[in-house]
Amino acid sequence: MNKTELIDAMAADAGISKAAAKKSLESFLGNVEGALKKGNRVSLVGFGSWSVSERAAREGRNPQTGKTIQIAAKKVVKFKAGSDLGKAVN
Repeated sequence: MNKTELIDAMAADAGISKAAAKKSLESFLGNVEGALKKGNRVSLVGFGSWSVSERAAREGRNPQTGKTIQIAAKKVVKFKAGSDLGKAVN
């Protein structure tokens, strides 16, 4: 399912226009992104939670040449599925 299909499904389920569903989805995504940028955790009970963790700098290898390279430290977003979501999938 892509973003357009999700907007269509949200509009149909909620009985709202596609424009309102798109605005709602974009608001949700923007607020999650904003919270993660601040270093906060976003948790939806039963669905899952998003958090930011730091990945340390490390040494890697170029697979084509075998040469050692330095990989910079960075922040990564992690998602952990909630129990209800896990049960729904299985």
